[in-house]
Amino acid sequence: MKNSFFRYGIALIVTLLFTSSAASLAQSGSTRPRRVDPSTNQTPPPVTATPTPARTGSPGSTINSPSASSSSSGDTSRAFELLKQKQYDAAAREAHAAAATDPKNSEAWKIAGFAEFYQNQFKEAAIDLQRALDLQRAAGEEDAPTVDALAQSLVRSDEFERALPLLVAATSRAGAKPDATLLYYRGLAEFRTSKPVDAERSFNAAVKVDAKNSASLFYLGRIAYERKQTDAAITALNRATLADPRFAEAWTLLTYAYLRRAAVATVPAQADADYLNAVRSSDSLSRVRVGDETAAALNGQALIGAKQFVRAVAVLERAGANPNVQGPTLYLLGVAYSRAKNFPKAIATFERAAPKTADDVSKVNIYRELGYAYEVSKQYAKALTAYQKGAELAPDDADFKESMERVRPFAK
Repeated sequence: MKNSFFRYGIALIVTLLFTSSAASLAQSGSTRPRRVDPSTNQTPPPVTATPTPARTGSPGSTINSPSASSSSSGDTSRAFELLKQKQYDAAAREAHAAAATDPKNSEAWKIAGFAEFYQNQFKEAAIDLQRALDLQRAAGEEDAPTVDALAQSLVRSDEFERALPLLVAATSRAGAKPDATLLYYRGLAEFRTSKPVDAERSFNAAVKVDAKNSASLFYLGRIAYERKQTDAAITALNRATLADPRFAEAWTLLTYAYLRRAAVATVPAQADADYLNAVRSSDSLSRVRVGDETAAALNGQALIGAKQFVRAVAVLERAGANPNVQGPTLYLLGVAYSRAKNFPKAIATFERAAPKTADDVSKVNIYRELGYAYEVSKQYAKALTAYQKGAELAPDDADFKESMERVRPFAK
């Protein structure tokens, strides 16, 4: 076959399965990836839950003595003792009973809020703590632990707009020792309210206080990644994973950062080194998320970039055995088979991938690969059909036109 057969390149889809966004990494030549920016239309992976710093503390250092605000109609002594004994459910019930007797008993609402916070009932905690704070302010007795606990409860309830002014106040108290947890939550609220410059400042302040604050390091990496400052992203994310080796989102984004840097490298040795780094980080992700299809797909992507095709096949076959496997994972498995020159399995896998793939761009790449696998196998009529299907989706793609002309004389 003519060398021009390979000119059109072979597309390798990088798919964030959990966000339904994809980007293409084009490849040209029979073995060598073309260096293109893989970040097009690519968004960082979302954090499945608000990450907490590696060294998180309580939502406030103290809780006021109940005697300061108890009354004969709403004694909180019993609720406070239950809270100290970590009998949080019982403490909440006792505090609510006191509040029902005396709705203006701020200490009762506060104890109820703390008890709910410690049970991860953040929405309920925010409601009760807000009542406590409103009563404290009305009496001119606002206290820092209530503000801090309310701010954190609001963050954990995704109410970032409400949380931010409280967090600014909490992290700006005159004479107060900087608190890494509160600084992290402030940064998170700023990040989630589209204030990345402020967020970066807060996350850096958190890391200055606690160098192992993995959540802040993750977001510093994410901010750098979104700015396409890939070197800075890699540095921050490596620190995040060192601080918390089970931080799956950090391993995921670190892998994408290495893949991005490899794709734009102008020196082959640099690209090869970053593909290997992507393999190592995605291996770590797979150990954290055993059996997860998203982790397997990203691991397979990195292995293909590093030309470890046999190992990529092994990783992706396990994911592909699931009858509910997604199309992009099957596409990667097909690519791995093709690069390993197992064209019969590549063909079968691409045929499985096509009906499981919704967007046209991804289907174009499937039909390009499928046509290539059929052509190499000298199944020219089927190759022509695959190229024609791709051309229908991408009528201006000159490579499909060239490929159809090349195989048409043999497609009998």
